[in-house]
Amino acid sequence: MGVFDAIGSETHEEVLFGVDHRSGLRTIIAIHNTALGPALGGTRFFPYPSEEEALEDVLRLAKGMTYKSAAAGLDLGGGKAVIIGDPATDKSERLFRVYGSAIDSLGGRYITAEDVGTTMEDMVMIRRATDYVSGLPLAHGGSGDPSPATARGVQRAMEAVAERMWGSSGLSGRRIAVQGVGKVGMGLVERLREAGVETIVADVNPAAVDHAVTVFGAKGVELDEIYGVDSDIFSPCALGATINERTIPLLQTAAIVGSANNQLGIDEDADRLDERGILYAPDFVVNAGGVINIATERDGYSVERAAEMVDRIFDNVGTVLDLAAAEGINTNQAAQRIAEERIEAVGTLAMKRPSRSNNGGRPWR
Repeated sequence: MGVFDAIGSETHEEVLFGVDHRSGLRTIIAIHNTALGPALGGTRFFPYPSEEEALEDVLRLAKGMTYKSAAAGLDLGGGKAVIIGDPATDKSERLFRVYGSAIDSLGGRYITAEDVGTTMEDMVMIRRATDYVSGLPLAHGGSGDPSPATARGVQRAMEAVAERMWGSSGLSGRRIAVQGVGKVGMGLVERLREAGVETIVADVNPAAVDHAVTVFGAKGVELDEIYGVDSDIFSPCALGATINERTIPLLQTAAIVGSANNQLGIDEDADRLDERGILYAPDFVVNAGGVINIATERDGYSVERAAEMVDRIFDNVGTVLDLAAAEGINTNQAAQRIAEERIEAVGTLAMKRPSRSNNGGRPWR
C-alpha cells in the first residue's frame, strides 16, 4: 500500500517524513488540523514492526489530538510525531537535534512534547534545534511532567461518570480495574487509593504491578484477566485499541474511563459498548489533562491555573454524557460532535498569539 493510499480519505493538512542515516532517524510528523491554532502533540519513540504501522499510528494520534484540544476548549490544533526505533538503545544527541530541525522546518505549525518513549530531557535536547517544544522541565521554564495532570483529569472524569451513574461523584468504596500502570496509570492508582478506591491492576511490566501492589495496596492480575475483572469502572491506561470486538464481550464493568489514546479499535466499538450497557467516557475528553497542563505554558505556566483548567474535565465529560442522552447517540459521537462544532464555529477566527511564554524564554512563535 502506498503512502497516499494509507492516508486515504483522512483530512490531514500535512505529513512530513524525515530521515538521517548517520543517526538512524526515521520520523513521521502528522499535522491533522490547525484551524484553532498550532498543532500540539507529543513525539512517540517506538519500535514499530513496519513503517506502515508507524504511519497508521501517527495519523490516528494526530486526529485524536485535534479532537482532544477542541473538546477541551484550547486554542490549539492537532498533530503528532513518531520516531521509529528502540528508545532504550537508539537515542542520541544527533538524532534529536536533526529531529528538532525537522520540526523547525514547519515554522511553528507543529509543537512537540513528550510521549511514549520520550522524556522531558529529550525535549531539552530537541529545543537546541527549535523553539517549538513544550512540556519542558520546570528548571527550563516549562510545565514539567504532564502525567500527574493527566491522572488528575482521569479521576475527575471518573467522578463525573459516578455522579451520572450512581448519584454521587464520590469514588470511595468503588472497584476500578486499571490496565497499564506506567506514569499516568500509577499516578491514577495513587490518587484512587487516597480516594478510598479498591484497585486491580495489570501491566506488561511485572515490576510496575509489584510496585502498585506493595506501595498502593492494589491487587495484581495477569494481562488478559484484567478484562474480566468485576469492576465499577475499567480504566485503559496503556496503548490504544484495547477496546475492540474481541475484548468487549469479556468486560465485566459498568463504565470505561481511562487515559489511553484511541481506546476503541474502530468507531463501531462505541455501539458495541452501548449494546452491552457499558458507559464509555471518550478518551480524548478524559485524557486531556496533560495537553491542558502543557498548553498553559503559552501564557506563563501556573500550577494553580493548570489544575483549575484540568478540573473542568468533570464538566466536559458531563456535557458529553448529557448530549448523548438527549440526542440518542453514543458518547463517542457526542464528543466528536462537540469538538467538530467548535472547530466549525470558531476555527475561522483569528487566534490571539501569545504575548509571552514560559517556554525557557523562547516563545512559540
